[in-house]
Amino acid sequence: MFNITPVCLVGIRLKHLLFLLFLGFYGKSYASSVREEGPQVQFAKAQIKKAQAKRNVALPPLHFRLDKEKLSNEAYEIEVSAKAIHISGGDTNGLMYGGLAIAEQIEMYQQVSSVSGQPYLAQRGIKFNIPLDARTPSYDDSGDAAQKNIAEMWKWEFWEEFLDDMAIHRYNVLSLWNPHPFPSMIRLPDYPEVALDDVCVTTLQPVGRENEWGDPQLVTSNVLENLKVVQKIGIDEKIVFWQKVMAHAKDRGIDLYFITWNICPNSVAQPVEPFHKTFGIKIWEEEAGKHGITHQMDNPKTIAYYRAAVKTFLLTYPNVKGIGVTAGEYMPQSWKGYNREQWLWETYGLGIQDAKATQPDRIVPFIHRVWYSDMDQIMKYWKQYPDPFEVSFKYAKARLYSSPEPPFAASHVKDMEPYGLLSWWNLRNDDIFVYRWGDPEYVRRFLRFFPKEKTAGYYMGSDGYVWGREFISKQADLQGELEIKKHWFSFLLWGRLGYNDQLDASFFIKKLGTHYGLADATQLYKSWQTASKIIPLVNQFHWRDWDHMWSVEACMARPVLGGFRSVIDFIDNPSMPGSGIINPASFAESDASTLTEGSRTPPEVAQSLHDYAHTTLTEAATLRKGTSTTSAYLALLDDMEAMAYLGQYYAEKIEAATALAFYDQNKEDTYKKQAITHLEKAYEYWKSYAKISKKNYHPQMLARTNLLDWSALTLEVIEDINAAKRR
Repeated sequence: MFNITPVCLVGIRLKHLLFLLFLGFYGKSYASSVREEGPQVQFAKAQIKKAQAKRNVALPPLHFRLDKEKLSNEAYEIEVSAKAIHISGGDTNGLMYGGLAIAEQIEMYQQVSSVSGQPYLAQRGIKFNIPLDARTPSYDDSGDAAQKNIAEMWKWEFWEEFLDDMAIHRYNVLSLWNPHPFPSMIRLPDYPEVALDDVCVTTLQPVGRENEWGDPQLVTSNVLENLKVVQKIGIDEKIVFWQKVMAHAKDRGIDLYFITWNICPNSVAQPVEPFHKTFGIKIWEEEAGKHGITHQMDNPKTIAYYRAAVKTFLLTYPNVKGIGVTAGEYMPQSWKGYNREQWLWETYGLGIQDAKATQPDRIVPFIHRVWYSDMDQIMKYWKQYPDPFEVSFKYAKARLYSSPEPPFAASHVKDMEPYGLLSWWNLRNDDIFVYRWGDPEYVRRFLRFFPKEKTAGYYMGSDGYVWGREFISKQADLQGELEIKKHWFSFLLWGRLGYNDQLDASFFIKKLGTHYGLADATQLYKSWQTASKIIPLVNQFHWRDWDHMWSVEACMARPVLGGFRSVIDFIDNPSMPGSGIINPASFAESDASTLTEGSRTPPEVAQSLHDYAHTTLTEAATLRKGTSTTSAYLALLDDMEAMAYLGQYYAEKIEAATALAFYDQNKEDTYKKQAITHLEKAYEYWKSYAKISKKNYHPQMLARTNLLDWSALTLEVIEDINAAKRR
C-alpha cells in the first residue's frame, strides 16, 4: 500500500503552488513512462488527476504497460511501491480500468493499494432504446421520456457524459435499439429520397389511448402530419456527428451494437394509419412508398433496400461493432411462401457480407433475438454466418426487479445446446423509472444465477422508457441531469458487479459515503437496501409478464388491459412462477395441510412489506438528522420513503384482497369489513406516497401503460374502497 500524503504546508497559496509544481514535475515522467498512450489511458489519467485535485494529494510516477502474456482481456494489476505505481493491463481496457481503480482509491481512501481485477462477465452492456426522430422512432415513443429526449440524442454533451459514465461503471457494450435507424444516419446514393435532414418531433400530445399513434415501432400518418423541427442539420452533418459519438465510445472501450425490429421501413414506406392492428392486411397490401419500398416481406425492392442500407451503414460507421435483429412483430412466420428468416438473411446477412467484401478484415458479431422466432428456422439460414453469431433472450421477461433467480431461461438454454450457441441476456427494467433503487446483494445474486457457460453477455435497459436525460424533477439543481447520474447507484451496481462479483458491502458503503459526503454510510447502505426489497416482492406477488401489463410505481396496466389494478384484480392474479407465493384466491381455497413447504401466504407477504417499510421509514428519519444536506441526498431519502409508503399501500391492498377472497368463499360480513378497513389504511398510505412523490416530481405519460399522475390515481385508490363495499 502506498499512503498518499496530502500536501500540508502553512499558507494556502504556498500549499497550492507546491502541489501544482509537484503535479507538473511528475506530469513529465508520468507521460514518458506510459508505454500505451491510447485514449483509454488518457481518460484514466484525467480521472486520476481530477481525483488528485479534489482530494489535494500527490502521487509518485505512474507506469502503464500492456502485459498480454500474463493478463487476460480487460484484466489489470496495480503494483505499488514508494517510488512508483505500475499499472499492467491485458489490453487497453484493462489499462483504463486499472487507472480508474487508482482514481477511485484516491477518492474513497486517499491511498493506493496493490490490487488486481479481471472481468466476471466478459460483456456488460446497456440497452438503450434510442428515439432518433419522430420519423425514425424507437420501440414506443408515445411516452414523455422519448419525446423529451429526441433532441438530446443529437447533442454531443449528452453522449460524452453518458459514455464516460458507462466506462467508469465498467460497461463495455452499448446496444442502441431502433426499428429503422437508417434514414436518420446514412446516405444511400441509389435511394436519394430516403435520407432525412433535420431532427423532428411530433406536436401531438399523447393522452394514453391504445395505439393512438398506431402500433409501436411504426410511423403513422398523423405523426407525419404534425412534425416540428427541433434541430436544423443535414444528413452529412448527422453522419459526422454519429461518427464522432462512435469514436468516443471506442475511446472508452465500449462496443457499439445497433439492434432493430422488422419490418419497419419508417419514413420510407407508406405511413401506417392510426389505430391500425398488428398484421392487418393493409400492411401487406399497401401502396408502395419511396423507391417502391413497402412493409411486404416478399417485396424485392424492400429486400434490396434493406441489404443496401445494412452495407452502407457498416461502411459509414467503422466503429459499429455488431448488428442485432428482432424477427419482428410485423413479420408473419411466412408470407406467400417467403420465410421470415430467409428475409433476414437476404437483407441483414447478405448486407453484412457485402460490407465485408469491401472491408475483408471487418468482423461483425451478430445478435439474433429469439422473440417471435424458432431456433431451427434461425439456424437453417444463419449457420452459414461467417462471424460470431449469438442469440438474445428476455431473461426475466420485462421484470428485472422481481426475483434474482428468474426461472425462464431453462428452455432457451436447452434450445441453444444443439447449435453450441451463447446467449445475450436482455435484462428488461420496465419496473422502476422514477425512484432511486439500490440493493447490491440482489444484483450480485442475479448475475451469479446466469448459466455462465452459456452466457455471451447482458444488456440492461427498458422498452417503455428512454434512459436519456431526466425531465420530471422539481428540484432546481437536479433538473435535467442524466438518468445515469440520477440513478448512479443502480447503474453502478449492474456494471461493477458484472465486472467484479466479489465487491463486498464495505466497498459499497464507502462508495455511498464518498458520493454523499457521509463519514459512515453503513446505515444508508442497509436502509436503502431494505427499501429496495419492496418493489421486487410486490412484483413477485402480483406477476404481470410484460411492460404494457403492469407499472408497479403506478399500480396500473395499459387501459385496454383494464387500467388501474384494483383490489379485485389482486384476488386471483397469479404470482411469479417459482416464487412460492400463493395468491389470495388460492389461499382462501386451501387449508394449512395443503400448503407446500416453503410457500408464502398473502399475509406473510404483506407482513414482509410492512417490515421493510417500517425499517425504511425509521432509518430514513434518523438519516435526515445527519450531516449531509445536499439535494441529491435528500431526494434519495424521499425516494426511499416513497417506496416505503408504496410498500405499505400494497401490503394493505394484499390483506384486503385476501379478506375479499375469504368473503367470496363464505359471504361472512366480517371479512368484507376487514377488507374495507385494510383499503382505508391503504388509501392513507397512498396519500403519503402521493404527497412525497408530488413534492419532487411532475406527472409523466408512460409509453407502455398510461399517465403516472399520483393525484389522478388517488381517485382509483378511493374507488377500491367502494368496490369492496359493493362486493
